[in-house]
Amino acid sequence: MLVAVDHVQLAAPPGSEPKLRAYYTDVLGMTEIPKPPVLAARGGCWFRAGAVELHVGVEADFRPARKAHPGLRVRGISAYAERLAARGADVLWDDTLPGHRRFYSEDPVGNRLEFLEPTGESPGA
Repeated sequence: MLVAVDHVQLAAPPGSEPKLRAYYTDVLGMTEIPKPPVLAARGGCWFRAGAVELHVGVEADFRPARKAHPGLRVRGISAYAERLAARGADVLWDDTLPGHRRFYSEDPVGNRLEFLEPTGESPGA
C-alpha cells in the first residue's frame, strides 16, 4: 500500500548545478541536502522544504519537462509568487483549477513547476 510520496525527481543538463542551487535555495527558499557519496558522484543536487523533497539529476541528453511537473502546495501563495518574481522568476497565474489558486514557473533549465494553494472553497461552488 502506498503511504506517501518520498520525493520527486527532475532532470537537468550536466554542469547546471550552480544555477539549480541558486534557484532552489535563493528563489524557492529550499535547503540543499547532501546526497549519499555514491550518488553525489553522478552529479545533480537534492533540496528540501518541510516534507517536500526534490531531487535534480543530471541527464546527458536533457530535455526540460514542459508538461510533466511537480505540484507544490504553498501557504500564502500571493506572497510566494511575489518572492519568485522579485528574484527574477516568471510567474504565470492560472485560474482553471476549482478550489485553488495556482501559478506556474520554470526552474533555470526549463522544467515546469506548479505552485498551488487550496482556497477553502468546494470545487464547483
